[in-house]
Amino acid sequence: MLIDLQQETNARQYRIATSVFFFISGLGYSSWASRISSMQTQLHLNDAQLGLVLLAMPVGLMLTMPITGKLLGAFSSRKIMIFGALFFNTVLSFPGFTQSLWQLMLVMFCFGSARNLLNLSMNAQSVQVQKLYNQPIITTFHGIWSIAGATGAGLGSLMIKYNIAPSWHLFGVSLLLLLFTFLYYPKTYPDTPVVSLEKKPAFSLPDKSLLKFSFICFACMATENIMYDWSAIFYERVVHGTPSQGVIAFWIYMTAMTTARLLGDRVVTKLGIKNILRYSGGLIFSGSMLAILLPHPVTAIIGFIFNGFGVACVVPLVFSLAGKSKNTNSGQTIAAISTIGYLGFLMAPPLVGFIAQASSLRISFAIITLCGLVIMWMVGKIQED
Repeated sequence: MLIDLQQETNARQYRIATSVFFFISGLGYSSWASRISSMQTQLHLNDAQLGLVLLAMPVGLMLTMPITGKLLGAFSSRKIMIFGALFFNTVLSFPGFTQSLWQLMLVMFCFGSARNLLNLSMNAQSVQVQKLYNQPIITTFHGIWSIAGATGAGLGSLMIKYNIAPSWHLFGVSLLLLLFTFLYYPKTYPDTPVVSLEKKPAFSLPDKSLLKFSFICFACMATENIMYDWSAIFYERVVHGTPSQGVIAFWIYMTAMTTARLLGDRVVTKLGIKNILRYSGGLIFSGSMLAILLPHPVTAIIGFIFNGFGVACVVPLVFSLAGKSKNTNSGQTIAAISTIGYLGFLMAPPLVGFIAQASSLRISFAIITLCGLVIMWMVGKIQED
């Protein structure tokens, strides 16, 4: 009985500590995302130049992917997570102090590399902690990420309203997150890596059985990152809102995502993964169509809410499926499946910028509509268990 009580206490501690690292990732990233428009104004960037900045971060992320996969095969995910968190929080303090396009691109490249190290390792931690529980908890971790994201967006809106420079805003957030990192790292799950004897190429793809989920992950990550990077700007230019209203619109999107993720585990239990994935694609499609065809404050916000609901549970469920095998290293499996998923993260936001420069931002947002269709199409190919 005492042993069971101790195990329950340990599991709760690991769950809380892992949740804190999801919070660190969400608050740090959304703090940057809330100031993208400010940085565009500060450095006098056009849409194509902003697209290059947004491209630099996922390039850093993708190039670090094979390194992270190998590290997760050699070291525990908690060790990679502490290194990633320290790197991530330190780089977060730099964007506001850059003075040129190339300086910002270099910082964003490093930010993407740091984000990859932190995100893959904390997802590997979450899969390990999930194994300590009988009921689903995996989407709750991502719900914590979204709470942090909504918090960061709301804080960004206040910073813009009171004319706080991005430099001091992001520097202050980075110091706070470094404090959280040092406080909660000792309480994280002490996992050990599952060493695989099979040699794989650097950019290894997931098994064929998981490719459909990987493509779903691709479309979802593309949608999610477009909304992070461009939703506030879309609201300013297409809906004709103010900069602070654009950040509020982004905050509403993040709040919708957060709500859906916190309810996700219960909904998945009732409806099943395949239905959730299908509905997610439908919400993304309908939300983007509504915002594009009727770019007015009410309809655009409703469209953003639909998109938030749509992207909420897709990636957590894909990662959960990827980590179920007992014979493989969950961190390496997540890294492999993320290789395809993060291609969407890499390609979509810069593509939006290039299309917007050539035509209009409203037209470029049709990429999200296509992503919703891809998700629904690929879900239809999944065989029932």
